[in-house]
Amino acid sequence: MKSLSFRLSLVVVLALGVVGVCISSAAAQDAAATYKSKCAMCHGADGKGGKMGTKDFASPEIQGMTDAQLSDIVTKGKAPRMPAYGDKLKESEIKELVAYIRTLGKK
Repeated sequence: MKSLSFRLSLVVVLALGVVGVCISSAAAQDAAATYKSKCAMCHGADGKGGKMGTKDFASPEIQGMTDAQLSDIVTKGKAPRMPAYGDKLKESEIKELVAYIRTLGKK
């Protein structure tokens, strides 16, 4: 028979896992909403780019960038057209947005 402390530990681990999944899901939904409101107008709803010369997020050029490089572009912008969002988004929102952009590159 398993000890009570083992069972309690198992319950705590499972509960933390459920909370983690819920937080991850909420962050993904927030990032999708941020993308839709701030990025989709130029990069397209599917991230395929093209409008105004924007890049396809699935391209080797974009997928080859590190998360830090993508975060830097979102934060500081990139000439000639990409505006800076460092003063409009929190650092955590930019990190979540980069993770969301990665998912668009896999579609």
